[in-house]
Amino acid sequence: MLITLAIILITAGVSIAAFKNGRLLEKLILWPPPIQSKREWWRLLSYGLVHADGQHLLFNMITLFFFGSAIAQLYTARLGLLGFPLFYASALLVSILPSYLNNRNNPRYRSLGASGAVSAVMFAYILLAPWSMIFVFFPVPAIIYAIAYTAYAVMAQRQGGGNINHNAHLTGGAYGVLMTMILFPSAFPLFLDQLAHPRFLGL
Repeated sequence: MLITLAIILITAGVSIAAFKNGRLLEKLILWPPPIQSKREWWRLLSYGLVHADGQHLLFNMITLFFFGSAIAQLYTARLGLLGFPLFYASALLVSILPSYLNNRNNPRYRSLGASGAVSAVMFAYILLAPWSMIFVFFPVPAIIYAIAYTAYAVMAQRQGGGNINHNAHLTGGAYGVLMTMILFPSAFPLFLDQLAHPRFLGL
């Protein structure tokens, strides 16, 4: 819980500061030109500390709060105190890489927000507890939400347009599932067993 809260507090603090300080936002946002020319590689991580607005920040941090504690406990037990922060940071990097590589020569491309890493955490949780109930306007089983979320993201990504990086959400979610299966080999057999024996649980 404390590790998750620390990430939330740091992200919220930096995001709120960036709302009021345009120079800070410009220094942290993912923007290809300074990465390519000035080697400002930190932007591949720091973009997750800033958000477009309060609603964007609130949605990501609430989602991270609900799912992060359980996954943090799991990764801490396996990898130590740095386990979950490393998982979260690597999810930020991996989730944005496809978009960055596709736009590395596009000076108009910008990306910000922790959604890719948050998706990694959420989908790792869904892998471990597919029949847990997620409250999104109304209660829905986690696995059903995952299917609907993925289908929507794939469709939206294909249609293009908008300011949401659906590809980062999908890549982050896939990374969260893959890393959890690698570190915890029993996770996938357990997932299949739970799918075969539905048991609806509160989050």
